[in-house]
Amino acid sequence: QLAGQLSGGWKQRLALAACLIHSPQLLLLDEPTAGVDPKARREFWDEVHRLAADGLTVLITTHYMDEAERCHRLAYLAYGSLLTRGTLDEVLDAARLTTWRVTGPDLRSLAGALRGRPGVEQVVAFGLTLHVSGRDAAQLEATIGAIRDHRHEWTRIRAGLEDVFISLMNAAKDNFA
Repeated sequence: QLAGQLSGGWKQRLALAACLIHSPQLLLLDEPTAGVDPKARREFWDEVHRLAADGLTVLITTHYMDEAERCHRLAYLAYGSLLTRGTLDEVLDAARLTTWRVTGPDLRSLAGALRGRPGVEQVVAFGLTLHVSGRDAAQLEATIGAIRDHRHEWTRIRAGLEDVFISLMNAAKDNFA
């Protein structure tokens, strides 16, 4: 079968195999799982981890935060500047982002009421929940306290990589605009 007629997952497998023919010490992969089905993504990452365990250094760019969480070390670049780097825990801790998960009815209206209020840097839907985040924990909690009601459950959680990424990108955009 011609390579051009392969599915996205098989094209990625073939490309990875071709990159490994000469036994490199460093492998650079630019968004290697874009357009690949979940099963092929998992198999691809299993292979990357096997290669890394065998001593190959792999540098991967991705927009998928669940994939970034699989990496040993992370770095965020924006507008030609390094925004942060480190292990997953180091990146999450360095962001100093306070995040609350909210569940309950009519989250869309609640999100609208929160956006733009003091201490609220971002309000993001995650399925049937909202993540409400900001860097000034006291101001964020004061704002939440002013609109909190019995219909919604508020739980303070550790910010996730996507929360941190969005926060860093918004800050970078403000600094470079």
